[in-house]
Amino acid sequence: MISYEFPLNERIRTMLRLEDLCARVDHFIERDSADDHHAAIDVLFELIEVAGRADLKADLLQEMDRQKRMLAGLRDNPDVSADALDAVLEKVERCCDSLLAITGKIGQHLRDNEWLMAIKQRASIPGGTCEFDLPSYHYWQHQDAATRRCYLHEWIEPLKPIRKSLIIVLKLLRENGKEYHYTAQHGNFQQMQSGRMAQMLRIVLDDRLACIPEVSANKYALNIRFIAADYAAKTTLFDQDVEFDLIFCSL
Repeated sequence: MISYEFPLNERIRTMLRLEDLCARVDHFIERDSADDHHAAIDVLFELIEVAGRADLKADLLQEMDRQKRMLAGLRDNPDVSADALDAVLEKVERCCDSLLAITGKIGQHLRDNEWLMAIKQRASIPGGTCEFDLPSYHYWQHQDAATRRCYLHEWIEPLKPIRKSLIIVLKLLRENGKEYHYTAQHGNFQQMQSGRMAQMLRIVLDDRLACIPEVSANKYALNIRFIAADYAAKTTLFDQDVEFDLIFCSL
């Protein structure tokens, strides 16, 4: 099976982008080659651009606070373990404290690093980070892997409160989903929304089906088209019936 996630508002879209970038930077940091660590720096630049949205911290704090209130309301529920609930609440509280401790713009410590910003500026030019453009970067790339990794961990450390908060919010979003099974007739599916809107859709289908979902949604209607997986031709409809699971995720 293959799963696709489609955010339905800008807040969740930003969070999913950050989650993807964090996973990629982790992947490249843990490898040893200079090329992998170059890729890690490139992803780090992308990460601070996305995380630099002025309202990201406020969005995360607002969502964490709402989750704290909802979780606290479960204390009298006999089906909920008090110890497990306290552990989750403590974790959420720690994340909130870490977010509140962030001062200034997210990623400002990287923007204040003139050496990194010189690399960022050159990285926007095709082939702009060659050794004759950035000899100091060339020298850094020739340090041993452990030394380079130490620098990378140092640069990403101040972003950890954002990452931990994202993990909690997106985990709760994915777990709080209602799942339905549908069939798209000749690759098309439409459903009226009755004015109610999820924050994210997950579409799960057999990965042997050579098609890709395209989603268009608003508070009135949901439209899904399954497009043939042809990497050379223009977009064409997958003209077969497609069975799929649809999960409406909301916080």
